Amino acid sequence: MELLFTLLATVVALGLLVTIHEYGHFWVARRCGVKVLRFSIGFGPALYTWHDRRGTEYAIAAIPLGGYVKMLDEREAPVPPAELDQAFNRKPVGQRIAIVAAGPIANFLLAIAAFWLIAVLGVTTVVPVLGPVAADTPAARAGLHQNLELIAIDGESTPSWHDVNLQLIRRLGETGVLQVQARERAGGSTQTYSVQLDSWLKGAEEPDPMGALGITSWQPQVAPHIRQVEPEGAAARAGLQAGDLILAVDGRPVTDWVSEVVPAIQASAQKPLQLLVERDERELELTLTPAAKAQNDVVVGYVGAGVDAFEWPADMVREIHHNPLMAVPVALQKTWSMTALTLDSLKKMVTGLVSAKNLSGPITIAKVAGASAKSGLESFLSFIAYLSISLGVLNLLPVPVLDGGHLVYYLAEWVRGKPLSERIQTWGLQIGLSLIVGVMLFAIYNDISRLGG
Repeated sequence: MELLFTLLATVVALGLLVTIHEYGHFWVARRCGVKVLRFSIGFGPALYTWHDRRGTEYAIAAIPLGGYVKMLDEREAPVPPAELDQAFNRKPVGQRIAIVAAGPIANFLLAIAAFWLIAVLGVTTVVPVLGPVAADTPAARAGLHQNLELIAIDGESTPSWHDVNLQLIRRLGETGVLQVQARERAGGSTQTYSVQLDSWLKGAEEPDPMGALGITSWQPQVAPHIRQVEPEGAAARAGLQAGDLILAVDGRPVTDWVSEVVPAIQASAQKPLQLLVERDERELELTLTPAAKAQNDVVVGYVGAGVDAFEWPADMVREIHHNPLMAVPVALQKTWSMTALTLDSLKKMVTGLVSAKNLSGPITIAKVAGASAKSGLESFLSFIAYLSISLGVLNLLPVPVLDGGHLVYYLAEWVRGKPLSERIQTWGLQIGLSLIVGVMLFAIYNDISRLGG
């Protein structure tokens, strides 16, 4: 059932993105007088087709990983003399540029619409207040401490932990000063803290910005009362059961799961811990040996157990919403910000500041689509917006085969007054195709590696 839900969420997400992208090409082509022969969502054998009164065939194909708009073009097949004025290749170069650019532009418009809807509907988020700050970390050396509310990072407002993480991600691989504006949770004036970064998380395969900075999110005290135990996990093997209350770890009394038990577990990968547990009003001693897993290039302990849910205090919950008019600049700013972040991440990937292992393929996209759909409308809309921006940016890269490569050809034609030679265009397409296939295979390899991990 879960697999079916994930597949459905993926098909809906990719189907929407591809349809909007291709409709951008289609809509502008029609307005420029170009005859559209086929509008296909997906590749491969057609599952369902129909035609409109202009003779355009619409198709839903078997492989939902893309789509295309096929236009009348003399370079692909002979065109009847009566229809030459409707051929794409006969249109002025300015119109061809507009048709090609319309696909990525449609993706950015979709992202704006998604962010606008999120802003109007509103979101409920946790106020970004710091929990314990790890000693001898960049955050600790800068003077950041528990109970500080993060107001802004590098001048950008951070009303939620999501915004905090985005601002930290922008600085991956960099050396310099991270400016953090914060104030005491109890009130007071805003102070600026300068956090020194030195090739921060450069090349990390699974970067954990908050962990590497040394900060955690504040949480109310959570009693170490076990609620669930994974059947095959280390906790189950040790005899830990749902309903157990952990009283002590290695002889040290504990009252909080997050700040006391979890750090002890993470620091003890494949090392035995002695637990004192209360069960049915009796005290038991158990030996728990956490399994090991990689996190941010560090091996940490993991036991496969969870505790009772908890509620946030009212003053730690923030409602963020805007009226329809004010939501417009919010959506525009967020789309611009995420576009800049995507471009910066690509540049850092090329220069080695960010590991290419962060490149994701269809398997990871499917997992994120399913998880975001389960988390609610706001998460799914955010996922759609981020993926749409990524699709728009990638399609505008100056790589032949992509829209950006065609734009380069047409801009060169506009400047030269004549098209580039067929030989140059063919070489470019071959190189571009090889590059795209190589990147896709590498992304799929990353996906499979994550599954193996």
